[in-house]
Amino acid sequence: MKTIIEPFRIKMVEPIKLTSESQRDAILRRAHFNPFQIPAEDVLIDLLTDSGTSAMSSEQWAGMLRGDESYAGAKSWFRFEAVMRELTGMPHILPTHQGRASERILFELVGGPGKFVPNNNHFDTTRANVEHSGAVAVDLVIDEGSHPRIPHPFKGNMDPHKLRALIAEVGAANIPVCMITVTNNSGGGQPVSLSNIREIRRLCDKHHIPLYLDACRFAENAWFIKKRETGQQDRSVKDIVRDIFSLADGATISAKKDGLVNIGGVLLMRDDVLAERANNLLILTEGFVTYGGLAGRDLEAMAQGFTEVLDEDYLQYRIRSVEYLGDGLRKAGVQIVEPPGGHAIYIDASEFCPHIPPDNFPGQALLCALYRHAGIRAVEIGSVMFAHPDPDTGKTVHPPMQLVRLAIPRRVYTQSHIDYVIEAAGELFQQRERIKGLKIVEAPKVLRHFTAKFEEIAGQGLL
Repeated sequence: MKTIIEPFRIKMVEPIKLTSESQRDAILRRAHFNPFQIPAEDVLIDLLTDSGTSAMSSEQWAGMLRGDESYAGAKSWFRFEAVMRELTGMPHILPTHQGRASERILFELVGGPGKFVPNNNHFDTTRANVEHSGAVAVDLVIDEGSHPRIPHPFKGNMDPHKLRALIAEVGAANIPVCMITVTNNSGGGQPVSLSNIREIRRLCDKHHIPLYLDACRFAENAWFIKKRETGQQDRSVKDIVRDIFSLADGATISAKKDGLVNIGGVLLMRDDVLAERANNLLILTEGFVTYGGLAGRDLEAMAQGFTEVLDEDYLQYRIRSVEYLGDGLRKAGVQIVEPPGGHAIYIDASEFCPHIPPDNFPGQALLCALYRHAGIRAVEIGSVMFAHPDPDTGKTVHPPMQLVRLAIPRRVYTQSHIDYVIEAAGELFQQRERIKGLKIVEAPKVLRHFTAKFEEIAGQGLL
């Protein structure tokens, strides 16, 4: 069949508040042109993130009612542990309240001044936790991953030549872990091939460097491997997932993505000594090792979510629904990161707003215009999130791409919602020269995109 339907029925609905453009303009100004500061009830279609925004299944809700709230050794913990061990093969499974808690524990243990942590691309909280420890986060994605128009099937791959060069430059002893993010969020939601993970694993083994995964979207990455990588088409997603984790020494996971839950995370480890130290930190900052800052009902929902996400009918629907948005935007003339990613579509803001230079944040300007025009909330993946001063010259170093991410919550929006997004973006594209650039008037030193305040630049654009 040409039409791929949602492999579920909707049993509960939540009303959406409709607003006028003038109302949204006032809301945007009160939020200082930062969509993170817009009240959720004032958003029509919320594509800010796919993290923690999934709709849970009837089995997940049933599991929450069964949740065992015992402080230590609850039945819900043992079910969660069994699911994760069968899925990943990891001996040490540490629950946390979300992915960044897993990152904080890991880099508090292995980070520090004088150390370097390579990744294909670090996402925002990962980079922040690496740098908070005093280490340096280094992005080593393949060159194709920095060019929106190149349709490489695995643009999330880490470049082994760049990794070898980093090892030669700083020394393997100063690289406590190598990470690979699957799928590569900062690079357009692009997948990493199984052969690339194997190649990086061999290189890490040669230099005795542990390999960790940022595995928030492991199932979506496995689906791309099944569909795009030679020799993988006849294998099950579950088997591919097991292969992915078998190549790693550990992983950080936000269960709020492919775990299909609204809260929760996991830290996975093979090293017994490191895991014992992580357990001590977990008890200090998150909770006892069998609940990690979560309620028993959350562990039940996570166990069920990590089971459901491997359903291949669901994954086919999930990836195709995101691709549908990308196809519609391209037909409307909007340049996106190609091919469409797994959890989101990334608009090339530099192409959309060529009159706005990186210093005036074309991505942030575009997502503000999109909210004002149609009530759609998105997030910038560009200079607001990743620009930084050069340590030698002090000049601003901008990331290679200025993007707006339209992240699709799982099992939440229907095709008509996505059609609305396509129509709205197409209309805005026809009047793109009217969009004004922005300047920062207030911002913290770390993770500024969450709370920064902006003003529109007079005389640039009309919107």
